[in-house]
Amino acid sequence: MSSRILPVYASAASSIYESYITRAPSSQKLIYDGSSKPFPSPRKPWVDPASLSNCGDASQIQGNVSLRVKQLILNTFIAYGAGDEQCFGHSVAKAVKFVDISAYDSKEKQGRMEAVTTAEVVVNKSMLNGAGMLHGGCLAFLIDNCCSTPLVALGLIQNVNGVGVTQAMNILFHSPAPAGACLRIISTSIAMGGRIMSARCEVINKQTGSVVASAYLNKMQPAISKL
Repeated sequence: MSSRILPVYASAASSIYESYITRAPSSQKLIYDGSSKPFPSPRKPWVDPASLSNCGDASQIQGNVSLRVKQLILNTFIAYGAGDEQCFGHSVAKAVKFVDISAYDSKEKQGRMEAVTTAEVVVNKSMLNGAGMLHGGCLAFLIDNCCSTPLVALGLIQNVNGVGVTQAMNILFHSPAPAGACLRIISTSIAMGGRIMSARCEVINKQTGSVVASAYLNKMQPAISKL
């Protein structure tokens, strides 16, 4: 994260939140107090993060959003990314550790807010292909779930539903990742529409600095009648 001073707001549409000056994530003030409010849209949200049980401990996650927001994001990731022990990719998702969840006003977007989440995972034997490298399907699973989290964060901050289903995902594979590599997955929100949301991410080998993969993700709010 950059150490330059940036103004940060909880919502561009509501006057009940205050603006703050933020610095490095570890010392930043909260931009969202975690108060629970109903979603403003009359359409029932597909998933309300506040309705999920607590999964894991978010107290060690850095960043300038509140502990409540961090916990709700972690709950959503575990509930729908990992599921129970019989679900696909459970052990892979459980190996992911979030290290930072933050949000900022973007100069490039004329002050519109963007959320950034950073997660880490160590490649283990169960994630490898026959050549001894991280399997592309496993990496796609990690990107799909991690790249969704900044949208959940932005939704919580702006009091809208940021949880959706994946509509499209475009991944570029740049370099292999062997067993033991620690991958840093940095995901950033791009846009939050009424129904369509998008985010991007980079997967970086923490030890070598090489980019393992980059991706763009589109998500949408599903029609309840079709679920």
